[in-house]
Formats: sequence, C-alpha cells, structure tokens
Amino acid sequence: MSRRNKPEKPGIPPDVRYKSVEVQSFINRLMRRGKKSLAQGILYDAMDLIEARTKRNALEVFEHAIRNVSPAMEVKPRRVGGATYQIPMEVTPYRRFALATRWILGAAKERSGKSFAEKLADELIDAANNTGAAMRKRDETHKMAEANRAFSHYRV
Repeated sequence: MSRRNKPEKPGIPPDVRYKSVEVQSFINRLMRRGKKSLAQGILYDAMDLIEARTKRNALEVFEHAIRNVSPAMEVKPRRVGGATYQIPMEVTPYRRFALATRWILGAAKERSGKSFAEKLADELIDAANNTGAAMRKRDETHKMAEANRAFSHYRV
C-alpha cells in the first residue's frame, strides 16, 4: 500500500564557502553529535588539501567524485512464494547522493593513519579518478544488479 502524496523534503540552505547545497548536505552527513562547526572545518580542510594536491578547483573534484561514486542500479530483496529474490532497481537521485556520501565517508574512515581531513581528501581525489574503496563499493553494487537481472520482472 502506498501513500497518495509524499511530504516535501526540507530544503537545506547552501554552505558558506562554496554556496552549494551538496556540500552542505555532505557536511551534515559528516557531522557527529551536532558538532557542525567541527564537521565544516574538516571538510574545508580536506577541500584545501584537494586544491593543493590536484591544482584543480576543489568543488569540481568534489562534484566529480560524488557523480562517479553514485550508483545507477541497486538490488532490493523481495519475497515471492517463500523465496527471497534480489531485484535490481534504479536508484532515485536523492538516494544516489545519500549512498555516494555514505560510501565515501565510510571508505575515508577505513583508511589508515593521518588526520580525517587528509583521509577524506585522499578518498575524494581517488573517487574523482575512478579508483578507491568507494568506487569498489559502487562497482560491487552494479555487479549484483547485473547478476540478478533475470529477476527484474519482479519489480517492487
């Protein structure tokens, strides 16, 4: 059973430095225990490191990384007659961004040593260059969807 209308998503104001809603929402996802200024500091430090290392606009690298890591397809489990099938589904734009953000932050946390700003900068640069753990995660998700294409007629 589905609802007739979905509630509006609350608008997020753009961030201070880049005037980007995506960057602000990334900061919100990075934030722990309500410490937004700390999260902002970490991301802006990472962006400065990106500019220093790549000699490119940090916002472009950030957007490129998010676009590369965003999955087009994912699998969702569906029970049909006692068996559970993994059904490939297209990913909505809002969920694409959420998954990309989650994977990039997760991959950055897994990296060893250094400050978090450095780990995040490295992961964003890797993602922009189509390498790194977050890209591996996206490729795994696509492989799962491709492998289960036979069940695509069981749309959820």
